[in-house]
Amino acid sequence: MSRRKFKEIPEEDLQELENFLEKSKKQESVLLSTLNVNIKCKTENQKKLINSIKQNEITICSGLPGTGKTFLSCAQALKLLKSKNPAKYKRIVLIKSVTTLKNEEIGFLKGSLEEKMEPYIDSFMDNFRKLIGKSRTNSLRGFGLIEVLPIAFARGRSIDNSIIIIDEAQNISMDNIRTLMTRIGNDSKMIILGDIKQKDIRNKNDSALEVVIEKFKEIDKFGCVELRDPNDVVRNPIIRIIESIFDKLNGDD
Repeated sequence: MSRRKFKEIPEEDLQELENFLEKSKKQESVLLSTLNVNIKCKTENQKKLINSIKQNEITICSGLPGTGKTFLSCAQALKLLKSKNPAKYKRIVLIKSVTTLKNEEIGFLKGSLEEKMEPYIDSFMDNFRKLIGKSRTNSLRGFGLIEVLPIAFARGRSIDNSIIIIDEAQNISMDNIRTLMTRIGNDSKMIILGDIKQKDIRNKNDSALEVVIEKFKEIDKFGCVELRDPNDVVRNPIIRIIESIFDKLNGDD
C-alpha cells in the first residue's frame, strides 16, 4: 500500500493564518466590550428567574406568553458571555423545538440547514436584536458566539463553556429532553423555557416540561421558576385578558 504524501504548508501561509486568527480574536474581544445590556426586572418572578440563572447550572422556567422569559434569558446569557471570566463562557447555544402549530403545515423548506432553521429561531433573534441591535447580533453569529443547534444534531455532543438556551420545551418529548439535558458540559449553564399551556406536540402526554419541573425542583444546582401569575405579563396587558378567556374556555378555572 502506498503512503499518501502530504504537502507541507509554506511558512508564510501559516503565519498569515496565525495573523488572521489573532485579528479575529481581537475583533471578538472588541465586539464583546461594546455590548451594553441593561435590563430591569418588572416583577418578583422575573427577579427569581434571573437569580436562578446566576445561581444554578440548570434553570427550568414555565411562563405565560408575554412574561419576558426568553428576553430575560437572552439578556442574562449576553451578560455571562461578556463577563470578566471570558474563558468560562465562550458562546451562546440556541436550541428550539421545530414543531409546527396544530393543523398548520409549512411544507418543504429549501436551503442549507441554517436557512431551514431560520424561521424557527427568529424569535430568539428578535430578543437579541432588541437587546443589542441587528448589527451586533449578526456579528455575534458571524463569529460563532451565538450558535443555532437543531435537537437532532445535539445527540452525542458535550457542550462545554456555553450558555445553552432551550425554548418551547413543552413541545419536546421526554426522550429528547433527556438527551438535551445530558449534553451540558463543563463550565456551562442551561436554561430550559416553555409554556405548559401551549403544547403543539402531537401527543400532549409526551410533553416533558411539566415533568422536569416537578422532578428537579428540589434538587441542588437546579432552579425551577414559574411565571404564571397574570401580573407577570409585561409585554402587553391585553395578553392577560386573552389568557383568562381561553382558560375559561378550556375549563382551567
